[in-house]
Amino acid sequence: MSSEIIHVKSVADYHRLAGLESPRHPLVSISYHKDTRATMDFEGKRFAFGFYYISYKNAKYDMRYGRNSYDFDDGTLMFMSPGQIIMPGNSSHDEDDGGWSLAFHPDLIRKSPLGKKIHDYSFFSYDVHEALHISETEVKLLTGLAEKIDMEYRQNIDQHTQNLIVSNIELLLDYCNRYYDRQFYTRTNLNKDYVTRFEQLLQDYYTSGQLAEKGIPTVNYFGEQLNMSGHYLSDMLKKETGKSLKKYINDFLINNAKTMLLGSASPVSQIAYSLGFEYPQHFSKLFKQKTGMSPVEYRSLN
Repeated sequence: MSSEIIHVKSVADYHRLAGLESPRHPLVSISYHKDTRATMDFEGKRFAFGFYYISYKNAKYDMRYGRNSYDFDDGTLMFMSPGQIIMPGNSSHDEDDGGWSLAFHPDLIRKSPLGKKIHDYSFFSYDVHEALHISETEVKLLTGLAEKIDMEYRQNIDQHTQNLIVSNIELLLDYCNRYYDRQFYTRTNLNKDYVTRFEQLLQDYYTSGQLAEKGIPTVNYFGEQLNMSGHYLSDMLKKETGKSLKKYINDFLINNAKTMLLGSASPVSQIAYSLGFEYPQHFSKLFKQKTGMSPVEYRSLN
Protein backbone atom coordinates (compact mmCIF):
# COMPACT_ATOMS: atom_id res chain seq x y z
CA MET A 1 0.00 0.00 0.00
CA SER A 2 1.28 3.47 -0.87
CA SER A 3 2.06 5.66 2.15
CA GLU A 4 1.58 8.81 0.09
CA ILE A 5 -1.63 10.75 0.67
CA ILE A 6 -3.02 12.57 -2.35
CA HIS A 7 -4.68 15.80 -1.22
CA VAL A 8 -7.73 16.84 -3.23
CA LYS A 9 -8.23 20.35 -1.89
CA SER A 10 -11.10 21.79 -3.90
CA VAL A 11 -14.26 20.79 -5.74
CA ALA A 12 -12.45 21.65 -8.99
CA ASP A 13 -9.60 19.28 -8.04
CA TYR A 14 -12.15 16.51 -7.50
CA HIS A 15 -13.71 17.11 -10.92
CA ARG A 16 -10.30 16.87 -12.58
CA LEU A 17 -9.52 13.65 -10.68
CA ALA A 18 -12.88 12.12 -11.66
CA GLY A 19 -12.61 13.19 -15.30
CA LEU A 20 -15.64 15.49 -15.04
CA GLU A 21 -16.24 18.86 -16.71
CA SER A 22 -15.31 21.91 -14.65
CA PRO A 23 -17.78 22.58 -11.80
CA ARG A 24 -20.41 25.27 -12.32
CA HIS A 25 -19.94 26.51 -8.74
CA PRO A 26 -16.55 26.78 -6.99
CA LEU A 27 -17.79 25.46 -3.65
CA VAL A 28 -20.33 22.72 -4.46
CA SER A 29 -21.19 20.14 -7.07
CA ILE A 30 -23.42 17.18 -7.77
CA SER A 31 -21.89 14.56 -10.07
CA TYR A 32 -23.31 11.33 -11.45
CA HIS A 33 -21.16 8.23 -11.32
CA LYS A 34 -22.01 7.17 -14.86
CA ASP A 35 -20.29 10.35 -16.08
CA THR A 36 -17.00 9.84 -14.21
CA ARG A 37 -13.85 8.75 -16.00
CA ALA A 38 -11.06 8.42 -13.46
CA THR A 39 -7.80 10.04 -14.54
CA MET A 40 -5.65 7.61 -12.52
CA ASP A 41 -5.65 4.11 -11.07
CA PHE A 42 -7.06 4.44 -7.52
CA GLU A 43 -5.98 0.97 -6.36
CA GLY A 44 -3.68 1.19 -3.31
CA LYS A 45 -3.79 4.99 -3.16
CA ARG A 46 -4.97 7.13 -0.27
CA PHE A 47 -6.85 10.39 -0.64
CA ALA A 48 -7.72 13.26 1.68
CA PHE A 49 -10.43 15.66 0.51
CA GLY A 50 -10.56 19.31 1.58
CA PHE A 51 -14.36 19.30 1.55
CA TYR A 52 -17.41 17.34 2.70
CA TYR A 53 -18.28 14.44 0.44
CA ILE A 54 -21.40 12.26 0.27
CA SER A 55 -21.60 9.36 -2.15
CA TYR A 56 -24.67 7.28 -2.96
CA LYS A 57 -24.07 3.88 -4.57
CA ASN A 58 -26.75 1.57 -5.85
CA ALA A 59 -24.24 -1.18 -6.72
CA LYS A 60 -24.88 -4.22 -4.52
CA TYR A 61 -21.71 -6.13 -5.23
CA ASP A 62 -19.29 -4.09 -3.09
CA MET A 63 -19.16 -5.47 0.47
CA ARG A 64 -16.77 -2.87 1.90
CA TYR A 65 -19.63 -0.86 3.37
CA GLY A 66 -20.60 -3.16 6.24
CA ARG A 67 -24.08 -4.28 5.16
CA ASN A 68 -25.53 -7.21 7.11
CA SER A 69 -28.76 -9.16 7.24
CA TYR A 70 -30.48 -6.47 9.35
CA ASP A 71 -30.02 -3.79 6.68
CA PHE A 72 -31.80 -2.60 3.55
CA ASP A 73 -29.99 -3.42 0.30
CA ASP A 74 -31.44 -0.84 -2.11
CA GLY A 75 -28.55 1.59 -1.81
CA THR A 76 -25.64 2.78 0.32
CA LEU A 77 -24.43 6.20 1.38
CA MET A 78 -20.96 6.99 2.68
CA PHE A 79 -19.82 10.28 4.19
CA MET A 80 -16.45 12.00 4.44
CA SER A 81 -15.37 15.13 6.27
CA PRO A 82 -12.46 17.40 5.29
CA GLY A 83 -9.11 15.76 6.04
CA GLN A 84 -10.49 12.25 6.41
CA ILE A 85 -8.40 9.65 4.56
CA ILE A 86 -10.03 7.13 2.22
CA MET A 87 -8.84 4.31 -0.03
CA PRO A 88 -11.36 4.05 -2.90
CA GLY A 89 -10.22 0.60 -4.02
CA ASN A 90 -10.73 -0.65 -7.56
CA SER A 91 -14.55 -0.44 -7.82
CA SER A 92 -15.59 1.67 -10.77
CA HIS A 93 -18.02 4.57 -10.43
CA ASP A 94 -19.06 4.26 -14.05
CA GLU A 95 -20.52 0.81 -13.32
CA ASP A 96 -22.79 2.41 -10.71
CA ASP A 97 -25.69 3.57 -12.86
CA GLY A 98 -27.90 5.86 -10.76
CA GLY A 99 -25.21 6.65 -8.24
CA TRP A 100 -24.31 10.24 -7.40
CA SER A 101 -21.92 12.26 -5.26
CA LEU A 102 -22.32 15.59 -3.50
CA ALA A 103 -19.20 17.60 -2.70
CA PHE A 104 -19.34 20.88 -0.76
CA HIS A 105 -16.55 23.01 0.66
CA PRO A 106 -16.72 24.25 4.28
CA ASP A 107 -16.74 27.82 2.96
CA LEU A 108 -20.15 27.17 1.37
CA ILE A 109 -21.79 26.73 4.78
CA ARG A 110 -19.48 28.76 7.02
CA LYS A 111 -21.88 31.69 7.55
CA SER A 112 -25.07 29.61 7.58
CA PRO A 113 -26.90 27.82 10.43
CA LEU A 114 -25.67 24.55 8.91
CA GLY A 115 -22.08 25.69 9.41
CA LYS A 116 -22.73 26.01 13.15
CA LYS A 117 -24.13 22.48 13.49
CA ILE A 118 -22.27 20.50 10.83
CA HIS A 119 -20.25 18.72 13.54
CA ASP A 120 -23.51 17.40 15.02
CA TYR A 121 -23.72 15.06 12.02
CA SER A 122 -21.27 12.61 13.54
CA PHE A 123 -21.65 10.14 10.66
CA PHE A 124 -19.14 12.27 8.73
CA SER A 125 -16.54 10.71 11.05
CA TYR A 126 -17.62 7.10 10.52
CA ASP A 127 -15.44 4.63 8.65
CA VAL A 128 -16.41 3.41 5.17
CA HIS A 129 -17.64 0.06 6.54
CA GLU A 130 -20.11 1.97 8.76
CA ALA A 131 -22.07 3.31 5.79
CA LEU A 132 -25.80 4.00 5.73
CA HIS A 133 -27.94 1.37 3.99
CA ILE A 134 -31.26 2.67 2.72
CA SER A 135 -34.57 1.41 1.37
CA GLU A 136 -36.06 2.09 -2.05
CA THR A 137 -38.31 4.79 -0.58
CA GLU A 138 -35.37 6.44 1.15
CA VAL A 139 -33.32 6.27 -2.06
CA LYS A 140 -36.05 8.15 -3.94
CA LEU A 141 -36.32 10.85 -1.28
CA LEU A 142 -32.58 11.47 -0.97
CA THR A 143 -32.02 11.32 -4.71
CA GLY A 144 -34.87 13.81 -5.13
CA LEU A 145 -33.08 16.23 -2.79
CA ALA A 146 -29.82 15.68 -4.67
CA GLU A 147 -31.65 16.52 -7.92
CA LYS A 148 -32.99 19.76 -6.38
CA ILE A 149 -29.43 20.72 -5.42
CA ASP A 150 -28.31 19.83 -8.95
CA MET A 151 -31.07 21.98 -10.47
CA GLU A 152 -29.97 25.01 -8.44
CA TYR A 153 -26.34 24.21 -9.18
CA ARG A 154 -26.92 24.19 -12.96
CA GLN A 155 -28.94 27.40 -13.10
CA ASN A 156 -27.40 30.84 -13.36
CA ILE A 157 -26.08 31.85 -9.93
CA ASP A 158 -28.06 34.64 -8.23
CA GLN A 159 -28.52 35.93 -4.66
CA HIS A 160 -30.79 32.99 -3.77
CA THR A 161 -28.65 30.15 -5.13
CA GLN A 162 -26.37 29.53 -2.16
CA ASN A 163 -29.16 29.69 0.43
CA LEU A 164 -31.34 27.23 -1.52
CA ILE A 165 -28.45 24.81 -2.05
CA VAL A 166 -27.41 24.94 1.61
CA SER A 167 -31.01 24.50 2.79
CA ASN A 168 -31.40 21.36 0.68
CA ILE A 169 -28.05 19.99 1.88
CA GLU A 170 -29.19 20.51 5.48
CA LEU A 171 -32.50 18.76 4.76
CA LEU A 172 -30.65 15.85 3.14
CA LEU A 173 -28.39 15.52 6.20
CA ASP A 174 -31.37 15.63 8.57
CA TYR A 175 -32.97 12.74 6.69
CA CYS A 176 -29.68 10.82 6.83
CA ASN A 177 -29.63 11.40 10.59
CA ARG A 178 -33.12 9.88 10.82
CA TYR A 179 -32.16 6.91 8.65
CA TYR A 180 -29.03 6.23 10.72
CA ASP A 181 -31.23 6.20 13.84
CA ARG A 182 -33.44 3.65 12.08
CA GLN A 183 -30.38 1.59 11.16
CA PHE A 184 -29.17 1.57 14.78
CA TYR A 185 -32.67 0.51 15.85
CA THR A 186 -32.95 -2.38 13.39
CA ARG A 187 -29.47 -3.57 14.39
CA THR A 188 -30.28 -3.54 18.10
CA ASN A 189 -29.71 -7.28 18.66
CA LEU A 190 -26.28 -7.04 17.05
CA ASN A 191 -25.51 -3.80 18.86
CA LYS A 192 -26.32 -5.28 22.27
CA ASP A 193 -23.54 -7.80 21.68
CA TYR A 194 -21.13 -4.93 21.02
CA VAL A 195 -22.29 -3.14 24.19
CA THR A 196 -21.55 -6.29 26.22
CA ARG A 197 -18.13 -6.63 24.62
CA PHE A 198 -17.35 -2.96 25.27
CA GLU A 199 -18.32 -3.28 28.94
CA GLN A 200 -16.05 -6.31 29.28
CA LEU A 201 -13.17 -4.50 27.58
CA LEU A 202 -13.57 -1.56 29.96
CA GLN A 203 -13.66 -3.84 33.00
CA ASP A 204 -10.62 -5.79 31.77
CA TYR A 205 -8.70 -2.56 31.19
CA TYR A 206 -9.40 -1.60 34.81
CA THR A 207 -8.68 -4.93 36.49
CA SER A 208 -5.44 -5.45 34.52
CA GLY A 209 -3.97 -2.24 35.90
CA GLN A 210 -3.75 -0.50 32.52
CA LEU A 211 -5.48 2.61 33.86
CA ALA A 212 -2.52 3.36 36.13
CA GLU A 213 0.02 2.26 33.54
CA LYS A 214 -1.37 3.76 30.33
CA GLY A 215 -3.94 6.31 31.46
CA ILE A 216 -7.63 6.65 30.64
CA PRO A 217 -8.42 4.88 27.36
CA THR A 218 -9.62 6.98 24.46
CA VAL A 219 -12.81 6.63 22.45
CA ASN A 220 -10.70 5.48 19.49
CA TYR A 221 -8.99 2.80 21.58
CA PHE A 222 -12.28 1.00 22.19
CA GLY A 223 -13.35 1.55 18.59
CA GLU A 224 -10.17 -0.16 17.38
CA GLN A 225 -10.69 -3.07 19.76
CA LEU A 226 -14.17 -3.61 18.30
CA ASN A 227 -13.16 -2.92 14.67
CA MET A 228 -15.21 0.25 14.28
CA SER A 229 -14.64 3.99 14.47
CA GLY A 230 -14.81 5.62 17.88
CA HIS A 231 -17.58 7.97 16.71
CA TYR A 232 -19.72 5.07 15.47
CA LEU A 233 -19.22 3.14 18.74
CA SER A 234 -20.10 6.22 20.79
CA ASP A 235 -23.29 6.85 18.79
CA MET A 236 -24.25 3.18 19.01
CA LEU A 237 -23.81 3.22 22.80
CA LYS A 238 -25.89 6.40 23.02
CA LYS A 239 -28.76 4.74 21.13
CA GLU A 240 -28.58 1.54 23.22
CA THR A 241 -27.82 2.89 26.71
CA GLY A 242 -28.51 6.63 26.63
CA LYS A 243 -24.83 7.36 27.33
CA SER A 244 -22.06 8.40 24.97
CA LEU A 245 -18.82 6.42 25.19
CA LYS A 246 -17.05 9.26 27.00
CA LYS A 247 -19.84 9.53 29.58
CA TYR A 248 -19.82 5.74 29.98
CA ILE A 249 -16.08 5.81 30.76
CA ASN A 250 -16.40 8.77 33.15
CA ASP A 251 -19.28 7.14 35.05
CA PHE A 252 -17.25 3.92 35.30
CA LEU A 253 -14.27 5.83 36.74
CA ILE A 254 -16.36 7.74 39.28
CA ASN A 255 -18.18 4.59 40.47
CA ASN A 256 -14.83 2.89 41.07
CA ALA A 257 -13.50 6.05 42.72
CA LYS A 258 -16.40 5.98 45.20
CA THR A 259 -15.53 2.38 46.13
CA MET A 260 -11.85 3.26 46.57
CA LEU A 261 -12.61 6.37 48.63
CA LEU A 262 -14.81 4.46 51.06
CA GLY A 263 -12.87 1.20 51.03
CA SER A 264 -9.39 2.53 51.68
CA ALA A 265 -7.47 5.31 53.37
CA SER A 266 -5.44 6.03 50.24
CA PRO A 267 -4.84 9.72 49.50
CA VAL A 268 -7.07 11.26 46.84
CA SER A 269 -4.04 11.86 44.62
CA GLN A 270 -3.10 8.16 44.73
CA ILE A 271 -6.65 7.15 43.80
CA ALA A 272 -6.57 9.65 40.94
CA TYR A 273 -3.32 8.23 39.56
CA SER A 274 -4.54 4.64 39.89
CA LEU A 275 -7.64 5.56 37.83
CA GLY A 276 -5.50 6.94 35.00
CA PHE A 277 -5.69 10.67 35.72
CA GLU A 278 -2.47 12.52 34.98
CA TYR A 279 -3.40 15.36 37.32
CA PRO A 280 -5.35 14.82 40.59
CA GLN A 281 -7.11 18.17 40.17
CA HIS A 282 -8.72 16.86 36.95
CA PHE A 283 -10.03 13.87 38.90
CA SER A 284 -11.39 16.12 41.66
CA LYS A 285 -13.09 18.38 39.12
CA LEU A 286 -14.79 15.44 37.35
CA PHE A 287 -15.78 13.87 40.67
CA LYS A 288 -17.46 17.10 41.81
CA GLN A 289 -19.23 17.47 38.45
CA LYS A 290 -20.67 13.97 38.83
CA THR A 291 -21.49 13.93 42.55
CA GLY A 292 -21.84 17.56 43.61
CA MET A 293 -19.05 17.23 46.18
CA SER A 294 -15.29 16.87 46.27
CA PRO A 295 -13.66 13.44 46.90
CA VAL A 296 -12.69 14.54 50.42
CA GLU A 297 -16.25 15.70 51.17
CA TYR A 298 -17.69 12.44 49.80
CA ARG A 299 -15.36 10.38 51.99
CA SER A 300 -16.14 12.38 55.14
CA LEU A 301 -19.93 12.28 54.61
CA ASN A 302 -20.02 8.52 54.06
